[in-house]
Amino acid sequence: MIKKKGYQWILYNSAGTKVLGKFRTEKAALKRERQIQYFKHVGK
Repeated sequence: MIKKKGYQWILYNSAGTKVLGKFRTEKAALKRERQIQYFKHVGK
């Protein structure tokens, strides 16, 4: 889940409880979210 707070884009876990990263652009946050999803499913 990505939310904008002030001038930063913040990446949260699916429950919205943990911060997984803070980014300057939405594009960077989306890229990191895709990386996390990839590593969650690799090797299955």
